[in-house]
Amino acid sequence: MAEILVDPIGAPLDTALDVRVEGLEPDRVVTVRAREGDRAAEAVFRADERGVVDLTRHAPVSGDYSGVDPMGLFWSMAPTGAEPPGTAVVEVDGVGRVEVERLTVPTGVKRTEVREDGLVGVLFEPGDEGPHPGVVVLGGSGGGLHELDAALLAGHGFTALALAYFGVEGVPADLVEIPLEHFAPALDLLGDRVGLVGGSCGGELALLLGATFPQVKAVVSVVGSGVVTQCVGPGHRLLQKLVHEAASWTLAGRPLPYLPYSVPAELRAAVVDGEPVPLGLAFDLTDGVPEDTEIPVERINGGVLLLSAGDDRSWPSAELGEVAHRRLKAHSHPFRYEHVVYPGAGHLIAGPPHRSTADVVVPGPGVRFLTGGTPAATAAARADAWRRTVEFLSDQLRA
Repeated sequence: MAEILVDPIGAPLDTALDVRVEGLEPDRVVTVRAREGDRAAEAVFRADERGVVDLTRHAPVSGDYSGVDPMGLFWSMAPTGAEPPGTAVVEVDGVGRVEVERLTVPTGVKRTEVREDGLVGVLFEPGDEGPHPGVVVLGGSGGGLHELDAALLAGHGFTALALAYFGVEGVPADLVEIPLEHFAPALDLLGDRVGLVGGSCGGELALLLGATFPQVKAVVSVVGSGVVTQCVGPGHRLLQKLVHEAASWTLAGRPLPYLPYSVPAELRAAVVDGEPVPLGLAFDLTDGVPEDTEIPVERINGGVLLLSAGDDRSWPSAELGEVAHRRLKAHSHPFRYEHVVYPGAGHLIAGPPHRSTADVVVPGPGVRFLTGGTPAATAAARADAWRRTVEFLSDQLRA
């Protein structure tokens, strides 16, 4: 009798799954589907001479992804509008269905809300004996908390703090003139050997904090920037936000110099016409970058991992990241450093892997943003970036 085998049947969300269908007639064509939340994907396979379909070895004949990819059914999921199931489900017509538990908080990880010293965050601690290096997780221009990233990092043995710095109750509403001193209590909470992981604007912030506070021993900047950029101003419309001229960050009460936005005709036209907006147009690097806006990353007292997207339409992360890489190289940075650029990937490579990357157009303030890349390239980059992040933090913080 044919059966579906999924291994592991329950695991943290960043764990790749082995999906097999056994007991089929040789050459039988079957459709394998995966559903999670309000999203789903499917692919058609032909059983081999043993009557097996193995997603770790076989490419689909047709479907929502191509090529051999064990997690292709998960990153290619698109919205269905249907009532979501309670758990992830893998099913095959005429064979059956298997429920899979993809944990957003790994077993044994302890979750604690942090509301002290002006901090708004959630701390995730591994359940086993330490020591567990401390890591602060910083979100990007969307603000808020990135609990998923921190929880899964805790599953890899880190004490991880998802920290909000704007966009939720208890912190500023907008990314405007945020004092770098605000982050000192978070670093103190985690000890004298701390790592930072930031995505997008959070990647810019991670580099700034690393260059400011000596207890930072590792920085991972994902689609971040080695350049200080203009604030994300108040307002409910994109153009309102872009024309608000102010710094994102301050230090010792002084606004940091920043690269100002450009609002070219092409960007305005996309907004007016209701077309997806490539926000990267707002970053004009034609005449280079003002030197006083470059982040002095060479001051970071530890390793630096820069991860950029080669087809980033949200901002030119590869070019902005290369500014940091160039400075590290020019100053013969004594710690490990690297800049990895993923060709064909879009802006959404930050965070844990094996989640849907089907949406290359995402909601923005009164607009839709074009993030760039293909779903397949972005999914592959996200998986590799996450693997590199965990390895890098382990290497730099467990010394």
